[in-house]
Amino acid sequence: MKLANLMTEFIEDESGLTAVEYAIAGGLVVGGMIAAFSLLGDNARDNIECLAHAVSGTDTANCVGS
Repeated sequence: MKLANLMTEFIEDESGLTAVEYAIAGGLVVGGMIAAFSLLGDNARDNIECLAHAVSGTDTANCVGS
């Protein structure tokens, strides 16, 4: 085979693309999860603290809806 034929076959070979696509998709999913947990984490913590204050009977003045 000539070098030109080898290069053409290498360029047209798509068998490795699937793994790369899955790696990119996985990275995007993980990035989205990190962003979601970062944004929702403070709100969830605040709600749990308000619930704990309500159960223990301590000050709930800073809680939303109290």
